[in-house]
Amino acid sequence: MSIMGIGTNILGYGNDEVDDAVRKTVDAGNMSTLNCPEEVYLAEKLVEMHPWADMVRFARSGGEANAIAIRIARAAAGKAQVAICGYHGWHDWYLAANLGNDEELAGHLLPGLEPNGVPQNLKGTVLPFNYNDIDGLTNLIAQNDIGVIMMEVSRSVGPKDGFLQKVRDIATKNGIVLMFDECTSGFRQTFGGLHKMYGVEPDMAMFGKALGNGYAITAVIGRREIMEAAQTTFISSTFWTERIGPTAALATLEVMSRTESWSQITKTGEAITQRWHDLAKQHELKITTGGLPSLTNFTFESPNALAYKTLITQEMLNQGFLASNSVYVCTEHTQNVVDEYFALLDPIFQKIKQCQDGKDVMSLLNGPICDSGFKRLN
Repeated sequence: MSIMGIGTNILGYGNDEVDDAVRKTVDAGNMSTLNCPEEVYLAEKLVEMHPWADMVRFARSGGEANAIAIRIARAAAGKAQVAICGYHGWHDWYLAANLGNDEELAGHLLPGLEPNGVPQNLKGTVLPFNYNDIDGLTNLIAQNDIGVIMMEVSRSVGPKDGFLQKVRDIATKNGIVLMFDECTSGFRQTFGGLHKMYGVEPDMAMFGKALGNGYAITAVIGRREIMEAAQTTFISSTFWTERIGPTAALATLEVMSRTESWSQITKTGEAITQRWHDLAKQHELKITTGGLPSLTNFTFESPNALAYKTLITQEMLNQGFLASNSVYVCTEHTQNVVDEYFALLDPIFQKIKQCQDGKDVMSLLNGPICDSGFKRLN
């Protein structure tokens, strides 16, 4: 009941169909000198489920896919400046946002992050804006020479007042390439990108994590007039011709399509979120919840929130559960698993209530309080 391989294992830590397909590929020979046929089949499927897109490039990690996408988008736009909203990896292009002010990424990545090792001449090339703040984005564009907008479709909250469509309209009006980073949100509430649910089409979109159910495969899809800019620059890697990633993705998509996995995990996530609220009310505790339904989390409304999070992890580990205050739901989170989780969580909430009433939470911890982790504005 944790984050399932950082969101990759949407069908569980091991899925027989996916794993069997990978084994056959390994036995037949994993590496390909030319583009493997599975890559072509996968590209066709991704374009089929996203009719606005025409072309696809593949990589093996989300940060890598985003770096590829930024290279292509900048080449197509002919401009260097990028407006970003969300978490987009670890590469220089992204961390450059903190070269002018080390708090620029405080709400998107980590507070106080110093971009050591990132060349100073990238300063001013990446400019953050806040989610659901259309005026902030408008002003950013008016004051700079933005060529690309990269953003997550949603994370802690969804778009309000037609925010995504307004971003689309602004990008179109100003000739800006609009990119949706769907590495986390893809295949979670829809069969494909979350943007399909909102009816807003980008110029490019990136997918990862759940695409291969734990096997390394990511994708950049886009409109032909944008993607063909890749031919004017250089993007290449030896291991992009390996077959395991595309094979796993094809099998994963087949299982997803047949079982409508996105519907399953959404319902399970909604049920988990409601049960957190019910349990908190039972113990007279205040919590806030957020995230997509199948990427759900909660936080105690208390100065000791991180200590309570640490206590939950400690006590659940003692019971054989890897758990914290976030659950990335997979199809193997059955009713029995969820019921057992809440049965073990109940007495921990009781201890937290005692701490809220005056007991020292540090007296219950066997080690230090956990770090806060990523903090985002969206």
